[in-house]
Amino acid sequence: MNLYLRLLKYVQPYLPRLLLAVLCTCLASGCNLYLPWIIKDVVDKVLVQKDVQMLYIIAASIVVVFIIRGLFFYGQTYLMSWVGQRVVIDIRGAIFRKLQRLSMSFYDKNKTGTIMSYVTNDVAALQVAMVDKAVELVTEGLVLVGSIAAMLWLDWKLTLFTFCTFPVVLWFMDFFGKKIRRNGGHIQACTAELTSVLQEVVASARVVKSFVREEHEIKRFDAQNMTNFYANMKNIKLNALLTPTVEFVAAVGVTVVMWYGGMSVINGTITAGSLVAFLVYAVNIANPIKRLTKVVASIQQALAAGERVFGILDLEEAIKELPEAKSLPAVQGHVEFRHVDFAYNKEEQVIEDLSFKVERGQIVAIVGPSGAGKSTIASLLPRFYDVTGGSIVIDGVDIRNVTLNSLREQVGIVPQETLLFNGSVYDNILYGRLDATREEVEAAAKAANAHDFIMELPEGYETMLGDRGVNISGGQRQRISIARAILKNPQILILDEATSALDTESERIVQEALDRLMVGRTAFVIAHRLSTIKNADRILVMDKGRLVEDGNHEELMAQDGLYAHLYRIQYRSKEAK
Repeated sequence: MNLYLRLLKYVQPYLPRLLLAVLCTCLASGCNLYLPWIIKDVVDKVLVQKDVQMLYIIAASIVVVFIIRGLFFYGQTYLMSWVGQRVVIDIRGAIFRKLQRLSMSFYDKNKTGTIMSYVTNDVAALQVAMVDKAVELVTEGLVLVGSIAAMLWLDWKLTLFTFCTFPVVLWFMDFFGKKIRRNGGHIQACTAELTSVLQEVVASARVVKSFVREEHEIKRFDAQNMTNFYANMKNIKLNALLTPTVEFVAAVGVTVVMWYGGMSVINGTITAGSLVAFLVYAVNIANPIKRLTKVVASIQQALAAGERVFGILDLEEAIKELPEAKSLPAVQGHVEFRHVDFAYNKEEQVIEDLSFKVERGQIVAIVGPSGAGKSTIASLLPRFYDVTGGSIVIDGVDIRNVTLNSLREQVGIVPQETLLFNGSVYDNILYGRLDATREEVEAAAKAANAHDFIMELPEGYETMLGDRGVNISGGQRQRISIARAILKNPQILILDEATSALDTESERIVQEALDRLMVGRTAFVIAHRLSTIKNADRILVMDKGRLVEDGNHEELMAQDGLYAHLYRIQYRSKEAK
């Protein structure tokens, strides 16, 4: 109930439309409740008393009632659906906004397909509860209450007989409802896992085909598909048990009512028309109860999806802005790491007591063996993660004391894996600064050595790049990424192995663009190929999360330490080729 009440809070902005929908529902249900009363008059006044005038009145009233009922039914369906759809849109928007605020650690721990399932499958399940089942719940509830009121008016003793079955029905609904809800959570988890497998295989189609693993992936998908099937079949079994159980209890009640009512007619206590009307109302009770059991079962399953949705909305954000956080002024580019520690978890210390200063405009390369902590440094500076000890300072200001937007707006990143959107070349570059002019976009492309190849594309800057930029080469994707960073015009720049995946010719062109990009900026260059950072102002050598060497290329080679060792290994490998 608490969960459903929380869902209803999203309805509050649309309360006027909801109240109007409920009014239409009440009037439509009232028309349904009037029909058994017509049957009573047909039996008592037309068939028994031979009243022809009453027959004409009843015939006309039936036509009028169904016209009115149709109008109000349309009103209730449209308005309830409108409110439900708006609520679903609001919830989906709330989840998406929450996902934008969650830190990178959330994305590290959750599969992409699972995250997508929260926004698609889980919200779709909520849509069923908030739209289709909500309309049915209100309609059947009103018919149930109205039928009981009419039955009490006709004969309160018969009504008491009918009520004897209610506690039993409610107990079965509660018993099965709890089981359906628990299994509903399992169904949503299975569906999320299925979506995750699908997303992984589609995103890795090239890898799957290169290793000839189509059959393996088919088997993996089929296995998860069957798991999803068995979870759904369990729910179907519970629903299949619930409905006939409730129907049997209701049938027993109707049988008792029919026997007692028949005896009352024979004894002259009530009229035959009243008994017929009462039995129709009794059936009117049985049908809503039957439908309500199905509605409750569906809502229970949907609420399991609601628990997953609100589980995301209630997640604590790992990277938080302080209440008193201020906007970071335009930075000069002085950066200092002060005794920085960092661990992804308690057992895995990645950075330990790291301290260094970088002056404005310096180009600082960060090198070291795999797992030394190089890329972690690149993630700590824009606060994708927070340090677990020490502090990072820009122009004398601790980055935890400023707003995230003002910090990240002034830090540019060119990653190793270039991620482009399924849009035009122009839109992908414009992403660096959305208010830039056409001339500024083209100037950034020229500075990134990208303008010439863009103009050779079929539609120039309006050429669609496809999913993740699949329609152009790796070097071209990287140059568009650099153009995006140039357009952003950050004072602090992070190049995270930006040329490591390129061939020699592409690397030369991209390196020219990077050299142009770094002029006048404080730049951190995380490099695997040491030949690309020989001219850096400083080279920081990392090993097992610690800073072990610091100097320029000549100084480090003279020290004959880890850097010299790594450089000679790469040089010999290059010579061997």
